[in-house]
Amino acid sequence: MTVLYSSNRGQRRSSSSLRHDYQLMGRPLYKLDLSWPKNPEIFTGEVFCVAVNQYAAVVYVGQRGSNVPKVLVFTTEGDFLMSWNTTTLEMPHGMFLADAASKDPTVWITDVGDGPYGHCIKQYSPSGMLLQVLGTPGKAGSGLDPLQFDQPAEIFVHESGEMYIVDGDGGMNNRLIKLSKNQQVLWMHAEKGQSLAQFYIPHSVTVDNAQRVWVADRGNKRIQVFNSITGDWLGTWGSCFTEDAPYSVRLTPDKKYFVVVQLNTNQITLLDAPPVGLIDQCKVVSVIQLAEDVKPHLVDLDLKAGALYVAEIEAQQAQKFTPFSLGGNLL
Repeated sequence: MTVLYSSNRGQRRSSSSLRHDYQLMGRPLYKLDLSWPKNPEIFTGEVFCVAVNQYAAVVYVGQRGSNVPKVLVFTTEGDFLMSWNTTTLEMPHGMFLADAASKDPTVWITDVGDGPYGHCIKQYSPSGMLLQVLGTPGKAGSGLDPLQFDQPAEIFVHESGEMYIVDGDGGMNNRLIKLSKNQQVLWMHAEKGQSLAQFYIPHSVTVDNAQRVWVADRGNKRIQVFNSITGDWLGTWGSCFTEDAPYSVRLTPDKKYFVVVQLNTNQITLLDAPPVGLIDQCKVVSVIQLAEDVKPHLVDLDLKAGALYVAEIEAQQAQKFTPFSLGGNLL
């Protein structure tokens, strides 16, 4: 089944309204919320990443550009709250909201800039205060003591405090690193290549409830899976990515689907999440075909309400998609 949605409501259509057109193919799982955000003109740069605090009902959006705030903060209802007035961010790439349920949640951002603050991963307070830095600011490298990165793509912080990092976004490194909560290296895969447990531009990482680490191995057009405890390779998904590579990998709140965006084909793909003990092959359940030249990059999900937020580079916006109600109508 394919359903076409349009933002046209009888008016003459502009290039910006065309960016909100989309098609649903397969099982309809999400629909675009055109009311979010309420003031889209707030976006002034290329939007690369997004993170949601489901308990505070707040959405953080990372953007790039000259003389633009690098982080914008909205409510999940679409109200603009604030921008971060920080000079410590150069080129945000990935973003992760940690300790959302605590009284002290924090926002982790990977910075791929090549200036004095780049090539590292930063932890911020909700208001944008820099708390700590992983890596060596301004110095690309592959060292482990002290820790160095080269264009780190994304970080996933487990509720245990352990961290999973994919490094990097086209630099000298092609690594998946697991750190302890004390930031000691527990295990790592660091070989560039096409073989099992090798990477070419590892771009996104997530961990499920079955001790499995899922990595979007962008340059190899596949997702690789590892045991989160031992680091052992468990499997590979590649058959779903013949046309374009996976850029993101995130789980829906019910753990039934993986959300994968494909930047060059402007698609958001939902894949069946396999049960414990099985990797098998990937299976496409639903596709959201976005407008041409939107360029979706990374995503995050509201684990309470189920909403999906998509960072879009070329469209210079983040969009919110809400889940269809069970048994609800398409239109």
